[in-house]
Amino acid sequence: MMIMLAHNFVPMLFAGLLAFLLTGFPVAFALAATGLSFGLLGIELGLFPPVLFQALPLRVMGIMQNDTLLAIPFFTLMGGVLQKSGMAEDLLETVGQVFGPLRGGLALAVIFVGGLLAATTGVVAAAVISMGLISLPIMLRYGYHRTIATGVITASGTLAQAIPPSLVLIVMADQLGRPVGDMYAGAMLPGLLLVGLYALFIIAVAIVKPAWVPALPVEARIYREANGASGHVSLLVLLMIAATVGVAWSQVHSGLVGRWLDRSGAAPGDEIVIFSLAIAALTALGLALLNRGLGLTFVSRLTERVTFVLIPPLVLIFLVLGTIFLGIATPTEGGALGALGALCMALAKRRLTKKLLIETLDNTTRLTAFVMFILIGSTVFSFTFNAADGQAWIGHLFDKLPGGTLGFLLVVNILVFVLGMFIDFFEIAFIVVPLLVPVANALGIDLVWFGVILAMNLQTSFLTPPFGFALFYLRSVAPAGDTTDRITGARISAVTTAQIYQGSIAFILLQLLMVIAIIRWPGLVLNQVDAAPAALGEQRLQLPDAVDANGEDDPMRDLLDVIRREHAATRPH
Repeated sequence: MMIMLAHNFVPMLFAGLLAFLLTGFPVAFALAATGLSFGLLGIELGLFPPVLFQALPLRVMGIMQNDTLLAIPFFTLMGGVLQKSGMAEDLLETVGQVFGPLRGGLALAVIFVGGLLAATTGVVAAAVISMGLISLPIMLRYGYHRTIATGVITASGTLAQAIPPSLVLIVMADQLGRPVGDMYAGAMLPGLLLVGLYALFIIAVAIVKPAWVPALPVEARIYREANGASGHVSLLVLLMIAATVGVAWSQVHSGLVGRWLDRSGAAPGDEIVIFSLAIAALTALGLALLNRGLGLTFVSRLTERVTFVLIPPLVLIFLVLGTIFLGIATPTEGGALGALGALCMALAKRRLTKKLLIETLDNTTRLTAFVMFILIGSTVFSFTFNAADGQAWIGHLFDKLPGGTLGFLLVVNILVFVLGMFIDFFEIAFIVVPLLVPVANALGIDLVWFGVILAMNLQTSFLTPPFGFALFYLRSVAPAGDTTDRITGARISAVTTAQIYQGSIAFILLQLLMVIAIIRWPGLVLNQVDAAPAALGEQRLQLPDAVDANGEDDPMRDLLDVIRREHAATRPH
């Protein structure tokens, strides 16, 4: 019996974790309880000595001293302040007026605002609930197809998982042992391409099924001029002026900044893009302020509204991501800067109340404590797993896969996709990812690329039934019964759960298409972080003797091996 337990220790470890989770025990405590109980069992079986667990407190203290994880409360605070100060409502109303005259314009506005909220708030629940409360009634009022309306809201809300400053990317960087800045840079282009895919899908629907995505009627366009004009011409002119100034700056940026910084050679491409966009945005804001201050009428009401609503969050994005990409600030410092900027924006709008601040700090503390408890629990679990040579067991599960790297990526993505239907992305990131990283490293897979692939896949976990959280968020605010529209007085039938589920299917497929594109063209990620693309060849798996969760030599693991060998030498046979 003892021999059988010893030979099947690692499979029993996973079975024990599954049993704990099925009881409804909190995930963090289930991980810790499994690790400690099976650690005691391993000691009784003679698999490792008791002295091994004296290193466990050092691992836990290492988590508490990890500066990278400070970015989580900072970015959460930034997103919470912006969400509760009404930024989402302002953006949705304004952008909806810009795109409203087009077929599918309201859906395009939701996609655009979803991407902007992802780059500022980074909170899926806030984005989905805000857009569900504001955009869904308008879409239903003017005849949008139910599956398109619900699908675009839930999918756009999940962009917060793929576009920096995503909490998923912070956690993934910590688990992979890679800089958060590299993860942000690698995920930016795929995230923007996904926004483009969503928009192309809506445009295709508008062409094939125009009745599904009707334009906003004239009476619903509230920012009109005294002569009845929409104000779009003024907006287009201002955009052209700002774009011209931005392009002009891009041509002289290297020379000007080079002289200021006493730097020779051309500036990096991302630096030029970020500064050019910032100059263009500030130009538009300056012209709008000048028009208002002098009492001129060159800028339409719509243009002025768009400028004052869109430019502040765009400047905040440049402030946070720009300082990170340029190497001026670490992600933790960028998060602190973003939180300060969000507080200043709320204060400028006179919306920074004591109640808002208390609620935001409370939510930030809750989420941060939740993440830290899961991370500590997963560390206890992985400590027992590593002590029992579990990484070698995982490696043997993949060493017979056909297709080398490509076969490994296919199996891993299917596994993560299926797990995402049932458990939260934090649990997947803390439990599954550390088990896969040594195998990925042994196959020569770039871990930033691997992390972006998994992050994009984890985004689908918010949309996949039966436990897609974005679906539940929308269900909580969508009308569950027939209602009377307050504007038109017409009766609007309820939004069913089946319609919400059906609406997510097309966008799940688009997300999986982006995962395939990242695997097929690694340069979408790696070209942004100056890394050579990984080859998808028939590389065979060869695990090193001692690797840590980041796929590198681990002194602690070497020490554990020494302790085990000494224990084996002194143990009576």
